Amino acid sequence: MKERILSVDIFRGMTIVLMILVNTPGTWAAVYPPFRHAEWHGYTPTDLVFPFFLFIVGTSIVFAYKNKPIDLGTYKKITVRTLKLIGLGLFLGAFTLTFPFIKDFADIRFPGVLQRIGVVFFFASILFINFNWKTLVAIAAVLLIGYWILMGFVPVNGMESTFDRAPNNLANYLDVQVFGTHNYKEDYDPEGLLSTLPAIVSSLLGIFTGLILTSKQPQKARILMGIGGALLILGYVWDVVFPINKALWTSSFVLVTAGWANLVLALIYYLTDVKGIEFGSIFRYAGANAIILYFLSSFIAKVMGMIKVDGDTSLHGWLFETVYVHDFMSLSMSSLLYALTVVAFYCWLAYVLYHRKIFFKV
Repeated sequence: MKERILSVDIFRGMTIVLMILVNTPGTWAAVYPPFRHAEWHGYTPTDLVFPFFLFIVGTSIVFAYKNKPIDLGTYKKITVRTLKLIGLGLFLGAFTLTFPFIKDFADIRFPGVLQRIGVVFFFASILFINFNWKTLVAIAAVLLIGYWILMGFVPVNGMESTFDRAPNNLANYLDVQVFGTHNYKEDYDPEGLLSTLPAIVSSLLGIFTGLILTSKQPQKARILMGIGGALLILGYVWDVVFPINKALWTSSFVLVTAGWANLVLALIYYLTDVKGIEFGSIFRYAGANAIILYFLSSFIAKVMGMIKVDGDTSLHGWLFETVYVHDFMSLSMSSLLYALTVVAFYCWLAYVLYHRKIFFKV
């Protein structure tokens, strides 16, 4: 495609900005409910952010590889990008301020956000360049239904399976068996091994949207709206027997989040690419360097949490307490203002990088 679709760039940037916003509050002890993850079943606006990014990864795959010659070099590029993403994620998990700047092996978390993006990108890309859309639909259906069957009907260590946060939850059980102590929590990991299968479908659904956007179909916004509504209905119907759950990345969660992603993207597409209304430029700037902005925000936040400036108080904590906490506003508002300041900084950085034509290709 010679002509870029602005809505895709804006959607990608909006998603990465929201990821930074929800990941960097002033204090986790005071966060408004919409900026928290659901306790277990169900979802909040925050739970939409990561699946939105995997969705737009799939859409971007179409722009990168549709109608392009596929050779050994293509597979090499996909593999190298995958390894870079996984490597950055492992570095974030392993880094520490003390020499040799790597945590003890037992303390390193293997799964993670960037690791999942890398793995999902790899499999979604390989599937896209090897199969037509009809086969991809079948693969997506098999993965979602298969995941439901595995999670709901396969006994776990002699016990009936459950979708609850318990030892007989198959996803939890496999993560503990494979990764041991290298998990987010002792009993679950939101980027775990088995839940990567439906996460791949989140990108496949983005691929289908990308195929529509790059086609000669008229009324693309209307088509995306219809698909989004249909996915929402299917997701909520499936929720009755397979609850919507981000930590498990359930099949119903995949459909509902992809439904919302299509609706949001359809609206942005209609306003920008159809009506020509100019808005969201800052999101377009952020989308051009999405991965590096996310990596920097995570790395700097981690370092600020490690640096001690007043006894056991971290640099992050000291800055928050000194600048943002005041008697005339609630702690939740102070926490949000801190997060918004962080977002403003990375939006400014995105603006500078974009206008200086500096693009980090991960």
